[in-house]
Amino acid sequence: MSQLQRITVALEQLQENQIFLTQEQKHYLLRVLRLQSGDKFIAMDGQGSGWVTQLAGQEANILESLELKTELPVAITLITALPKGNGFDDVVRACTEIGVTCIAPVTSDRTLLNPSSQKLERWQRIAKEAAEQSERAIVPTILSPVTFLSFLSSDLSLSAQSKFICEARGDYPH
Repeated sequence: MSQLQRITVALEQLQENQIFLTQEQKHYLLRVLRLQSGDKFIAMDGQGSGWVTQLAGQEANILESLELKTELPVAITLITALPKGNGFDDVVRACTEIGVTCIAPVTSDRTLLNPSSQKLERWQRIAKEAAEQSERAIVPTILSPVTFLSFLSSDLSLSAQSKFICEARGDYPH
């Protein structure tokens, strides 16, 4: 089963035993992967469910449900300051591959980047692609950037069982 290609689909695309593919998904499956009608692939909803499907024209027929056991036994939320440039793209990709379930970008006094809504969409797309490539059942949630202090007082931070702060080096005034 691990040889089959994987794509992530939205729950709205599922109807009974069929998955209606988007234009982007059809392009990827037919042009990029060069699959043909009758070829099989794995469709995942990004929330833990997956299906073996068979390409049939503009849609895919669900053949069987899969039990995906690729997730860590604990949910990990990573809170990290936004680096310069496109460095956060690499953070999202790598953290998705190692099993992080939620990524919370925060701004600090030294943050130079002020991301737009397009950046958040880009990070979500990167997380989806990295989850597909690393055979994860869950696509991590990417939260909207907030200040570090705002995050510490948020419900997500307050409900965490364990909290760890890691720093790379030295003494900093904050």
